[in-house]
Amino acid sequence: MRLACRIVRSGSAAVLTFVIAAAPGVFGVLAVSRVAAAQSGFTVSSADIAPGKSISRDLLFNESDCKGGNRSPQIAWRGAPAQTRSFAVTIFDPDAPGRGWWHWAVAGIPADVTHLAANASASGALRKMGAVEARNDWDTEGYGGPCPPPGKPHRYILTVYALDGDDFRLRQGTPALMFEHEIRTMALATAQLTFTVGR
Repeated sequence: MRLACRIVRSGSAAVLTFVIAAAPGVFGVLAVSRVAAAQSGFTVSSADIAPGKSISRDLLFNESDCKGGNRSPQIAWRGAPAQTRSFAVTIFDPDAPGRGWWHWAVAGIPADVTHLAANASASGALRKMGAVEARNDWDTEGYGGPCPPPGKPHRYILTVYALDGDDFRLRQGTPALMFEHEIRTMALATAQLTFTVGR
C-alpha cells in the first residue's frame, strides 16, 4: 500500500488530498479529500472515513451483492458559523448513472450537536434529537451504504451543512432530492469529506 499527500490552494480554499493504493477486488477508501473553506474554518472529520484506513464492511449496503452492516459512519464537525440554527448531513455518489445516487440525507440536527455516533441512523439517535431522514435511492428511509458495481471506483461525498434555519417543510421519508433542495436554500456553510470505494 502507498500513501501520498498533496495540498492544493484555490482562492480561499485549501484542499488536502490523500491517495491510497489498494489491492484490486477489495473494498477500501482509495482516496479521501478534506475541503475546508478558509473563511469559516468549518470542517468535518470521521473515525470511520480516514486517510490510510480501509472502509469497514459495516458501512456498506447490506443487499444485492454487498453484504455489509449498513451502519452510518461516525462524523464530527467544528467551526460552524455563529448564526447556525441547525445542521444537515448528506452522502451522495456523483458517479452513479443518471443524476447520481443519494445514500443519506438528514436535516434538523440541533445547533448544539457537533457529532453523530456510528450507526446514528438505525439506532434511533437522530429521531431522539428531532432530526428527520430522507428516503434514499435504495428506496429505504435513513442511511443506505455504498455498493458500487465492479469496475471503476465511485466517489462518495459526505457533506455537513450549517443552516440558518430549523423550520423545515420536510417529513421523515421525503425523497432525498427534495431534502437537498430545502437544505441548500438554508445553507450558511458546508464541510465535506470525499471517499472513494471500489472493488
